[in-house]
Amino acid sequence: MKNNFVILLCLLLFCCRTSSQAQNIREKINLDANWKFAYGHAGSMEKDFTHGTEYFTYLAKAQSSDHNRGPIWNQFNDSAWTQVDLPHDWVVDLPYSAEASHSHGYKTVGWRYPETSIGWYRKHFSVPAIDFGKQISVQFDGIFRNAQVFCNGFYLGHEPSGYVAQVYDITEYLNYGGDNLLTVRADATTEEGWYYEGAGIYRHVWLCKTAPVHVAPFGTYVTSQLSSDYRTANVYVDADVCNDALDTRSFTIVHRMTDETGKEIARSRETTEKLLGKSSLTIKQTLPALTNVQLWNLEHPYLYTLHTDIYCDGKLTDSYPTVFGIRSIEFHPDNGFLLNGKPVKIKGTNLHQDHAGVGTGIPDELWAYRVQCLKEMGSNAIRTSHNPATPELLDICDRTGMLVLEENRLMGVNQEHISLLRRMIERDRNHPCVILWSVGNEEWAIEGTESGRRIALAMSEYIHRMDSTRPSTVGNSGGVVLLHGVDVKGYNYLVQNDIEGYRQKHPEWLSSLGTEETTGCGTRNVYTTDTSKGWMAPINRTGEKGVYNVIERGWRFYADRPWLGGLFYWTGFDYRGEPNPLVYPATGSQFGILDYCGFPKDEAYYLQSWWAEEPVLHVSPHWNLKGQEGDSVCILVYSNCDEVELTVNGKNLGRKAMPRNGHLEWTTIYQPGRVAAQGYKQGKKTLRRQVETTGTATQASLEPHKTQLKADGQDIVVLNITMRDAKGREMPDAMNAMTVTLEGPAVLLGYGNGDPAFKHTERPLADKQRLDIQAFSGKAQVLIRSLDGQTGTIRVSLEGDALQKAQTSLNVSDTDL
Repeated sequence: MKNNFVILLCLLLFCCRTSSQAQNIREKINLDANWKFAYGHAGSMEKDFTHGTEYFTYLAKAQSSDHNRGPIWNQFNDSAWTQVDLPHDWVVDLPYSAEASHSHGYKTVGWRYPETSIGWYRKHFSVPAIDFGKQISVQFDGIFRNAQVFCNGFYLGHEPSGYVAQVYDITEYLNYGGDNLLTVRADATTEEGWYYEGAGIYRHVWLCKTAPVHVAPFGTYVTSQLSSDYRTANVYVDADVCNDALDTRSFTIVHRMTDETGKEIARSRETTEKLLGKSSLTIKQTLPALTNVQLWNLEHPYLYTLHTDIYCDGKLTDSYPTVFGIRSIEFHPDNGFLLNGKPVKIKGTNLHQDHAGVGTGIPDELWAYRVQCLKEMGSNAIRTSHNPATPELLDICDRTGMLVLEENRLMGVNQEHISLLRRMIERDRNHPCVILWSVGNEEWAIEGTESGRRIALAMSEYIHRMDSTRPSTVGNSGGVVLLHGVDVKGYNYLVQNDIEGYRQKHPEWLSSLGTEETTGCGTRNVYTTDTSKGWMAPINRTGEKGVYNVIERGWRFYADRPWLGGLFYWTGFDYRGEPNPLVYPATGSQFGILDYCGFPKDEAYYLQSWWAEEPVLHVSPHWNLKGQEGDSVCILVYSNCDEVELTVNGKNLGRKAMPRNGHLEWTTIYQPGRVAAQGYKQGKKTLRRQVETTGTATQASLEPHKTQLKADGQDIVVLNITMRDAKGREMPDAMNAMTVTLEGPAVLLGYGNGDPAFKHTERPLADKQRLDIQAFSGKAQVLIRSLDGQTGTIRVSLEGDALQKAQTSLNVSDTDL
């Protein structure tokens, strides 16, 4: 009996200890769901819900809620506001106007439109009474732009930029055991970039809870040094520890390193320190040397996790995870870019952060889809033009083996600009995918000046101090002076930079790369420019100052020079805004290798031929060239076959050898019918492709990128729609109007079709299970999002004039996929 009592007492003590520890281990809670949204007013403080007009403003007193009857007041009536989930871009829902900003895609936002350039967000949330004594903060991963943030009427701060994370301590402002309110005012009156930026809380929001002594936000910095045989590594950790209590606290810190299976493979020694109240300390430690290291590379992007544990009074009170990879990078003057000692040619694209149907409010799964589209083309790198990346994009690149050049938003050395640079680097320097920090892009006014060189040198020095493992670069558009201020020279376009001349003058320069190069693309499946419709023929066909196939010119230049690291094409995807050289009714840029939905243009197959390993044979143009009968037509073939033979309407036009990194051309007279290409490898027939004149669109195929969703209110399915004729052949010029209807535990998030003059309503504002859509060049795309906690079967149906009804089913589960 006595023994049973002792056992029971031990169990009770263990349970109490476990409960106590569990209450103090950090939590990171997603706050994306159930916000209220309304437009304010940029031209009238009175119309802006009277914000800032009260006797004691939020700037005058710590809390002016007793005077402020606007949105920061907890009792404010927001019942007429719209309920939204994050990420959210309110500009997607705005109309277009020929008088609106060209660079932002003619959407009615900005200084001309005060009624739609201020957005207010409110979110009620609860904090249990048991959390009193914890340190609690709110983290915004990105708000566009010029954001003011409040909690329970208390002013937390102001962030002018739209591209960096903001963390606010709200510990002292909370009602523990009661209702709490977050309020955000975003002001998109002024453009920060010269491309579509959307507006609103377009990235995630998190509620973070820790013990008073804890690892600071983004507070670990993990570096490694590999042995000469790349099999052994030393791992070093800098950890910033905060004591947010009022009194001095003692703590012990230890790091545990686990592999991808969760097995512990290394542990640092324990270090005990005392830390004054409201202070912080950086602790440097080294883990025991690792043997048989699994390297992070493009083929096998292996990831480790470092767990930084904090103990106070013998209890585990914080555990901070850091995912990282072990790899070496080098930009060599003669051998280009080296990853783990091996030359790797960078095959990159520039990427803006917007997508059809959602604008800048891109769900995580859609980021994964976009990266996969680029990888299927053979791309191995992304340049985040022209701002710090969404954190989840970098996570995806870590997991899938995609290199990243991460770019700072604005060059400058004042406190505000360096703060932005610092927050980007401190947040993202543990990502193995990141290989370069860019200090800026196309700063024409200072590229040829001494002040530009000094600014670049100063920013590079800040980079070296914050992260000694990666070099600096810049997107340079022609001025040579600024290049002397960065480590790796970044060239925007061959026609603007004398790259060979720089090489002759400065052979000691580290391997350079093309930060931007012309794709020469135009509108998908369109081969004649029609400015009245906003469509553009590809420059690869029409020529640029007498040069045709400019996409080929760029790749050949960088591929043929081993001392160059590679290039980033402008751009991977089409993006809204900047429809140069066209104007309204064009609303989006057309230089993407993939269109705004990710549907490939002809040029994608050129790059796939020389960037990817799989056999490729692609023929263009499509053969529904109505109105061009009897005209001369140039047929382009992109392939990595050794030879290609072409037949047009039964007539053999000959067999030609494929030049490396090149393409093949035949000229013929257009007649409706069939073009067939036969590819050969080592003299043997391999691939065969054909394009032919099709009939009328009578059916549509529904192609989800996956069939299982997680019931978390965040997961999405990308449903691609292809128009086909009665024989099942793709209709490359179909423009059918259709209606998509959804039944089951999900909602329609939005849609697009890749039209660079798109002006349709792209997401449902009321009935979220029905949406009218239209195909463009034979394609359309619908985004479907799950509902939190709701499982079951989704049925999607599509109907349209002269079309057979099409259906598909998806499953929503509450288990991890």
